[in-house]
Amino acid sequence: WFLDELKFSDPVAEFRRFIRSLNYELETGSLLLARTVTPRLDVGACCAELDAIAARCRELIVEPSSAREKCRIINRVLFHEWGFHGNVEHYTDPLNSFLDQVLVRRTGIPLSLSVLYVLVSGRLGLELEPIGLPSHFVVGCFTDDLPFFIDPFDRGVFRDADEILESLRAKHLAPKISDLAPTPVREVLCRSCRNLVNHYTAVGEPAHAKLFAGFVEEFEAAYERNAT
Repeated sequence: WFLDELKFSDPVAEFRRFIRSLNYELETGSLLLARTVTPRLDVGACCAELDAIAARCRELIVEPSSAREKCRIINRVLFHEWGFHGNVEHYTDPLNSFLDQVLVRRTGIPLSLSVLYVLVSGRLGLELEPIGLPSHFVVGCFTDDLPFFIDPFDRGVFRDADEILESLRAKHLAPKISDLAPTPVREVLCRSCRNLVNHYTAVGEPAHAKLFAGFVEEFEAAYERNAT
């Protein structure tokens, strides 16, 4: 039904309706966001690619395995077998932010690679959370005795809470323990739109920058209506 419905909808209007619905789900939202610039996006192909990555991880996981051991397998599959990596050379390329393009090009920015990591882990029954740090995005695991964090932009490097906080201090930021809390899906998608405003501005595409600035306003307005 979802795939059939998307064939006949206006992608921009559809994403606006999604924002106003307050019913946020990460995979659906990421694909609807991508369709605003690629209306003919093959949603089924994106989901199939995520399924294939997860299936390969499942082949390599030997149960019982801890969350950390499963993340090591995900790292092997994503960053070594599939070749995903952070796009350091062309960081402000807007295509880095769209899930479909990340899957095709095997590169992205911290936020989009973290979304990819969370979507794959969810297919494995592993509950990981997106963590929107003040200047970076990582993935957090809170199921073990001590939380740990994975940096998909750095090919899945593991870090503990102290290391994350210290990395923020090194950037002359004043981190708070609340910075390590999971980021709601609403804010993940809104922050992606903010990134796209900046990146489309940087590459000289003001019309697209205006489009995503409008989405940011929609997210903020929807949040304010719900909070009152």
